[in-house]
Amino acid sequence: MIEEKEKRDLSNNEEGQLLKWLTEEKIDEFRENFLALHAYDQARFYMKVGPDIRRTMYHFLSPEEMAEIFEALELDDEEVQGFIKEMDPTYAANMLSYMYTDDVVDVLNELDKADRDQFLKLMDEETAEEVTELLGYEKHTAGSLMTTEYVSVQENSTVRSAMNVLRREAPDAETIYYIFVVDENHRLTGVLSLRDLIVADEDALIRDIMNDRVVYAKVTDDQEKIAQIFKDYNFLAFPVVDDNLVLQGIITVDDIIDVIDEEASDDYSKLAGISDIDDIDAGPFKAARQRLPWLVMLLFLGMLTATLMGQFESTLEKVALLAVFIPLISGTSGNSGTQALAVVVRGIATGEIDEKSKLKMIFREMGTGLITGLACGLIVVLVVFLWKHSMMIGLLVGTAIFCSIFVATLAGSFIPLLIHKLGIDPAVASGPFITTLNDITSILIYLGLATLLLGQL
Repeated sequence: MIEEKEKRDLSNNEEGQLLKWLTEEKIDEFRENFLALHAYDQARFYMKVGPDIRRTMYHFLSPEEMAEIFEALELDDEEVQGFIKEMDPTYAANMLSYMYTDDVVDVLNELDKADRDQFLKLMDEETAEEVTELLGYEKHTAGSLMTTEYVSVQENSTVRSAMNVLRREAPDAETIYYIFVVDENHRLTGVLSLRDLIVADEDALIRDIMNDRVVYAKVTDDQEKIAQIFKDYNFLAFPVVDDNLVLQGIITVDDIIDVIDEEASDDYSKLAGISDIDDIDAGPFKAARQRLPWLVMLLFLGMLTATLMGQFESTLEKVALLAVFIPLISGTSGNSGTQALAVVVRGIATGEIDEKSKLKMIFREMGTGLITGLACGLIVVLVVFLWKHSMMIGLLVGTAIFCSIFVATLAGSFIPLLIHKLGIDPAVASGPFITTLNDITSILIYLGLATLLLGQL
């Protein structure tokens, strides 16, 4: 984790002055003012300037100083590749060596295999081995998120010796707020906070003051599970072990914030019927390539709706007025289903809905569907009667609205729960799918009722 500095907004005048010092190659003035900035502001400035200015920055800043900037960047794969290729390979490798291993893994994962292997060869042997080990873990697992820069002490050591270990290892550790306790085989046996260590007697044994009820993750655990644990326990760091409980690394809260943002974006993409959230800098062809598969799939589902309407062609020919209310009924049912879907998907994602509460959630949504359907149905009956002066048409449309909202609300809550039960991400039961499904059911209900009551219309 980068060293914290006072964060403040970087004004246009300051940016202009920094650019002037860079173009005039006034290294002392640039370094004095640039390095006084918060790393976030340094990163923003770095991303704003062009390649020529950045190449000057590589001459003005050491690999260690550039490492802090890179750790503060939020980059996609194309940006990472572009920035790394601007650097001299040896400079880039040295910069990566100064970064925490989990951040190095994030950067290298965005590079081609050939480039990745080249940088690993240029790094010092110890760092390269640690990074290679982390690169071996599957993406989106605890192993791929963790860092190996942590502080651990032996359970049979004293507080005094543990403090010596802390002083020695703290400069290279990503966090020192938690100290993890291991046995002679490096198996995780406990944890203690920095506060615990400071207030304890120097001659006390670590095993006597540690907390042996440790919450940990396996290297193969999914990142969503890890994010939920951080949320539940408010951790700043979290140990990761293998199947034998041997401590492998730790995950820090800054990495989990990135995971939460990534998962939220992913779920939003699926709810919107997009394979991934579009990058605003992406071209139209890339954006179209991401959206087209979903749109084609939904297009065929839409054709099914059109075919279904064709089965009621004779009913619509006899009472043409019925066609006026089709968008109203399908739209209202779609909105109701999407509301229920959003509530349930969020509840599953946050862990608020568990096995015991699923049935309760379904019954609650059924009740909600009944109440909202009845209210909307009565309003529609009144409006249609006053508008078209036909109580029968009003009752038909109102009944169809009532039934459609009830079915849509039930589907919007039941489908994601069913998909989750099958071990599939419930967000794939996205808004467009629920809307299309509700179009089909609402048309069936509406035109089916109209066909049954055709003689009275």
